[in-house]
Amino acid sequence: MLQILKILYQISVVFARIDLTYCYALKLIIPDILDYSRLYHTKNIPCHVASAFGTYFASVVIYIFILMKTFKIKIATFSIALAMAGVLGSGCNSFTKTQKGAAIGVAGGGALGALVGKAAGNTAVGAIIGGAVGGTAGALIGHKMDKQAAEIKQTVPSATVTRAGEGIIVNFDSGILFDTDQAYVKPAAQANLANLATSLKNNPETNIMVIGHTDNTGSDAHNMDLSIRRAEAVKSVITSDGISGSRMTVQGKGETEPIADNSTAEGRAQNRRVEIVIVANNEMKAEAKTNAN
Repeated sequence: MLQILKILYQISVVFARIDLTYCYALKLIIPDILDYSRLYHTKNIPCHVASAFGTYFASVVIYIFILMKTFKIKIATFSIALAMAGVLGSGCNSFTKTQKGAAIGVAGGGALGALVGKAAGNTAVGAIIGGAVGGTAGALIGHKMDKQAAEIKQTVPSATVTRAGEGIIVNFDSGILFDTDQAYVKPAAQANLANLATSLKNNPETNIMVIGHTDNTGSDAHNMDLSIRRAEAVKSVITSDGISGSRMTVQGKGETEPIADNSTAEGRAQNRRVEIVIVANNEMKAEAKTNAN
């Protein structure tokens, strides 16, 4: 595959050079006929220049794919970046700040999935992307989330805190929260969840999703059941610390959303986790939209 891409790249470069050479030669011979103003109503664009640039662009894309193949870069990351560049690069001056922000939000959502994928599962990323408002309002929400994330990092040092888009993902290693194959939160871990609950109290305009995950040891049915029970146990501790259950939803994903390699002990340990996703509720979104206008 890599060799084929290299051959295509070489061919595209040759054709681009032919286009430019042909354009230059014919322009000297019959400049009037080869004026694009007659063909495409665009002045001062010589014949074949557009074709040459298009072919060069194709060669660049192929070359990037060669680099991606060589260095094992995910195609999704490049595709989203290219799409975002195209959206923002064409007619940017006609967009308002909010429209630009919305465009970035849409394209950035895909990039978010690609970039956060190693820190959280698809359900957590999807919850943040699905709840995003984008634009200036999204930036205001993000500012609030920055402050809350910093607070959680300081008060809950045993958790991994990831700021993503307009939300926060708090990742607890299941070994910190639970004994092996159990769904009862350890007494020592309850203090960490109590500190998290304090932050949730300080930021009442948020919704919380608790997502349980396991490794691939054991049957699918057992792992799914265990992940649900662990997520429910975490919710129970947080609600007992004064957080309304109406703000919280629970999901168990079993072994279906690994973030590491299940073939190694280290990877399985990373996959055994509980993710707590914090996003803006409708009140925070409405306030942000009002302040953005």
